[in-house]
Amino acid sequence: MVPSVRAGHQRHPMRVVTRRTGLSPDLLRAWERRYDVVTPSRTEGGRRLYSDTDIERLRLLYRATLAGRSIGQVAELPTEALAALVRQDAAADSEAEPGSRSAQRRDGDAAPAVAAYLADAVRAIERLDATALEATLRRAMIALSSTTSLDGLLVPLLEGVGARWREGTLRPVHEHLTSVVVRRVLDGVIEGASSPLATASVVVATPSGQIHELGALLVAASAATEGWRVTYLGADLPAEDIAECAVRTRSRAVALSVVYPTGDPTVGDELRRLRDALPKRTALLVGGAAATAYAAVLTSIGALRLDDLASLRVALRKLRRVTVKTSKGPRA
Repeated sequence: MVPSVRAGHQRHPMRVVTRRTGLSPDLLRAWERRYDVVTPSRTEGGRRLYSDTDIERLRLLYRATLAGRSIGQVAELPTEALAALVRQDAAADSEAEPGSRSAQRRDGDAAPAVAAYLADAVRAIERLDATALEATLRRAMIALSSTTSLDGLLVPLLEGVGARWREGTLRPVHEHLTSVVVRRVLDGVIEGASSPLATASVVVATPSGQIHELGALLVAASAATEGWRVTYLGADLPAEDIAECAVRTRSRAVALSVVYPTGDPTVGDELRRLRDALPKRTALLVGGAAATAYAAVLTSIGALRLDDLASLRVALRKLRRVTVKTSKGPRA
């Protein structure tokens, strides 16, 4: 007979925990050993088992480190205080103006570390060492701010690998390995940064005919670290499906990535159909390497073209401020 387990009292193996939190097994063990962040139970064979409460605490710790705090600063906080701190950080980030002097100083201070992580990642790719590449990127996600790790590390890494693949100095296998590992790391960022407490919702996808999804994953990760509830749909979806999801999730925005091809007329048709199917209050945000090729279409349907992840953050912060003002309504 299988013993019954009360809701909230399940025990999960480490592979489930790493998937749900974004933490690597090595980092999780280090946090337990050095900071006693959680105390998992053990199987008869000595394998760790984590409760739902453990996982939620680890998710909060990860989000706190993504905001720029060291694990040593937050490891001893009670879970309730940790949750409050994460909410405060999200609120402060949503109010912060990008490009401020303090943000520029932080990014400048991080430049040597970013360069070191980038060099390590490139060496791992050249050796086709997926384990080393993933470990390097996960360390960077913890050590750097979310903006720096996404904009300053992952975007240049992907662009560099793509350029070298086109030049012939890297083979398709290098590009494929990089894509697989980066996708796994971004999945962890999205899941670790997502919060059921988030009130603003965004749907992220690529339209029909667009099969390259790493740009969309970067958008989803950026939105999640901005405190948005993200519904990530993946690549190559019809306009009607994207719109239905946005309606059902009551999303304030739909964000699309368009990369290749650059002149496909069907993509323009899909964008028009999507805008027609979305509620008027739902903003349509479109970015990616091919977005400029559809500038005329985007202008005609009132969609916002994004140049980079920084412009995405600006748009999301403006939408959130408008939403908050609208929800409060006029004063009596």
